[in-house]
Order: sequence, then structure tokens, then C-alpha cells
Amino acid sequence: QSQLSQALNGLSDRAKEAKEFLVQLRNMVQQIQENSVEFEACLVAQCDALIDALNRRKAQLLSRVNKEHEHKLKVVRDQISHCTVKLRQTTGLMEYCLEVIKENDPSGFLQISDALIRRVHLTEDQWGKGTLTPRMTTDFDLNLDNAPLLQSIHQLDFVQMKVSSPVPAPPILQLEECCTHNNSATLSWKQPPLSTVQVEGYILELDDGNGGQFREVYVGKETMCTVDGLHFNSTYSARVKAFNKTGVSPYSKTLVLQTSEDTQSEEQTLPFPVPLERSQLRRMSPFSSTLNLQPSFPGRSYFELRSSAHQLSLHSSLQSLNSAGCNFETQGTPYSQLGNVVCVVPVAWFSFDPASAHADIIFSNDNLTVTCNSYDDRVVLGKTGFSKGLHYWELSIDRYDNHPDPAFGVARIDVLKDAMLGKDDKAWAITEGGITKGATVGVLLDLTRRTLTFSINEDQQGPVAFENLEGLFFPAVSLNRNVQV
Repeated sequence: QSQLSQALNGLSDRAKEAKEFLVQLRNMVQQIQENSVEFEACLVAQCDALIDALNRRKAQLLSRVNKEHEHKLKVVRDQISHCTVKLRQTTGLMEYCLEVIKENDPSGFLQISDALIRRVHLTEDQWGKGTLTPRMTTDFDLNLDNAPLLQSIHQLDFVQMKVSSPVPAPPILQLEECCTHNNSATLSWKQPPLSTVQVEGYILELDDGNGGQFREVYVGKETMCTVDGLHFNSTYSARVKAFNKTGVSPYSKTLVLQTSEDTQSEEQTLPFPVPLERSQLRRMSPFSSTLNLQPSFPGRSYFELRSSAHQLSLHSSLQSLNSAGCNFETQGTPYSQLGNVVCVVPVAWFSFDPASAHADIIFSNDNLTVTCNSYDDRVVLGKTGFSKGLHYWELSIDRYDNHPDPAFGVARIDVLKDAMLGKDDKAWAITEGGITKGATVGVLLDLTRRTLTFSINEDQQGPVAFENLEGLFFPAVSLNRNVQV
């Protein structure tokens, strides 16, 4: 019995190890799926960039062909005009000579015959060699050498990623999952999608809320951490870096978070939920050492993304938003004509929604970019619907060939997907007024005042476009194959 019991203990250990190994394998399946989605998005973005470059080059080459076409037509038309005039003069001279030949008076004929003969010879000489030869060929002396490019396309393939340094790349803060609630802050990050360097852990740092030095608040393998015990109504800066046996990566971009005022109700929630299925670390105080695992909760998000070389801020019509009750804090150094601002606004992150879009819509860039493979108008919605509050977003027009206009606005979930936005009673949109390639269209949906306002390149397009809006609205766009947004 003792021997059997001892043997079973060994077997039990192996069974326990096998269960842990199965959990590891299942986690690998999930990680492989997530990495596959991210890698596919990067691949689509890279291919889209190549397609865009090819389209731009095609436009340049077509422009050269059009110039050659116009040049050839001009030369031929000028020669036609010149030859027509000379032919008219020659025909007139011939008719006059025929009438002179009919003259019966010898003396009258002799008076003009010599001059007329010289004029006939001169006119004949003007039709000399080359006059009746086309000055331009009908062939286009242009030959597009696309063989090297085709060969490069056929050779386009994946290569094994080789990192010059084994130090990890800077982590990427996942803004859509970062938030604050009362005096707590939740930070989430990940490694760049194409990074293959092994990471052993991460170091999360926060300042003291008064612009002081950064301090470590978390060191570990998790990629999400909730920090409790922050000051109310304070602005904190957060950053994260990765490390392995070789060394420590550079810092991520710095994220600025604003905690709530202590008078705020806890019923205020973020328009997007923080995923609860991911394991998260909650630290009870930013400068203590007590750690315990707890699920986080959705909160109110106030932040601005910054980097050392440039700043990416919430870009909006400051005057319109400020008049609606938003708080703007102007800093000393000018950032643009509107100043360098920290916009304290709850942010709902969303992308275009493939699930509800028309089948002809083509998605890329993590569903942030759309175009269409049909010449007819097709509608695509955003993933997030709004039923209350103030919301502003911008859309950039990457390609626009001046064919039927794209339309921008909001729509119900059951809007027609195969017609221009606004053609039914379930959409409210702008379809004209200064829309060109490279333009930025701003949409301001104020469900407190129940109004919809549009701007193009930060210039408001007239007064309020629509009023008395009530219900659930989704950001919406309609476009065809001549447009990319």
C-alpha cells in the first residue's frame, strides 16, 4: 500500500502538470488567434499602402498620357487648319486661271499671262516636299515598363523578422481600454503586433499628480493594471516599458489621465466597457506594495496621448465644444492656432462595423478605413451607438475622384445600406459643400440639445443642420468605389 500510494503521488503530480500544460496550450490558442487578427490587420494596411502608391503613380502616368494626347491633337489640328487655308487659296487660283484661259482677246490675255504663270509656279512650289506629310504620328511613343514591378509583386513574401537588438520594443498603450473612475485609474498595454522579442515583464510608472517625478507602481507580466488611492480632481501621467534578460525597452508614449471630482456620482460610466475577461492587477495605493487580483469596472475616461516629438490630442471644434459645457485647460506653449490644449472630455473609441455594413464595403487599418468595390452608394456604420450626451468625431477623405459625393452623418441601425445616406427617414447627413480629397469632415452630435452640426476643415457648415433628434444614433458614412474614408 505504501509503494502504491507513493507511485500514485508521482502520477498525480504528472496529471497536475498535464492539466497546467493544457491550460497553457489553450492560452496559446487564444494568443495565436489574437496575434493572427493583428497581423492580418497590419498586412491589409501594408497592402493598402502599396495600392494607394500604385494608384497615385497611375494617376501621374495617365496625366502624362493625356498631355501627349493633347499635344498630338494640337499639332494635327494646326496642320489641318494650315492645309485647309492653302487648299482654299490654290482652288481659287485654279478657278481664276480657267476663266483666264477662256479669254478670247489675245492682247488682254498677254497682259496678265506672265504674272499669272509666275503665281501658279510659286503656289506649286509652296506645296513642296513635306507640306503634304503629317507632322505627327498616331502612335504614342510611351512604353510602360512594368516588368520589374510585377516581378517585385510576385516576390512579395514574408521574411523572418530579425531584430537588431534583443531589447523589447516599447509597449503600446491601448487607449480604448484605459479609463479612470473616481480616484482609480486602469491602464492597459500590449507589445507591437510585429514584435518577436521575448518579454519577461513590464514596469508601469505614474507621477504624483502634480508634475513630479515618475515612480514605479507595478512590475510584472500582466498587461492591465488598476491603480487605486489617487487624488481626486488631479491630472496624472502614466507610461510603461518592457524588459527581458537583455535589458529594458524605451518608454511607451505618455498617457495623461484626469481623475474625477470628489463630488461626482459613481453612476457616471464610460460609453465603452472595459473587458472583464482579461486578468487585471489592482494596486490599492500608487506607492504601496499591497497587490490583490480583482475585476475592474468601467469608468469615466479623461486623457490625452503625448510623445516627446509631437502631441496627438483630441482634435475637435474647441469653440463648439466649449460652448456646450466642456472644460478646456490652455497651456503655455502654442500648439496650433487654437493653442495647446488638454481636452477634458469623456472619450468613446469606436471603429467602422463590418457586421452591419453592406457587403460591398471594404475594410482596412483595423476597421478605421473604408472604401467600396461598387459604383453605387453603400452605407457603413460605426460600432458605437449614442443615445445621450455630446459626441464629436472626424473623418478624413483619403481618396475622392469627384464623382457622386460621399455622405457623412448619423443613422439608425436599420438604415438602408444600398442607397446614399439620408435617402430614407433613418439617416441625417451632409452630402455637399466643400468636400474634396484630403478634407476633414467633423460631426457634432449633441443629444442634450438634440442637434446635429457639421464642419469641413474646422469651418462649421452653416447653422445647426438637424434638430429634434431623439433615439439611438450610429456614426454613418455612404460612399462608392471612388472614395476612401
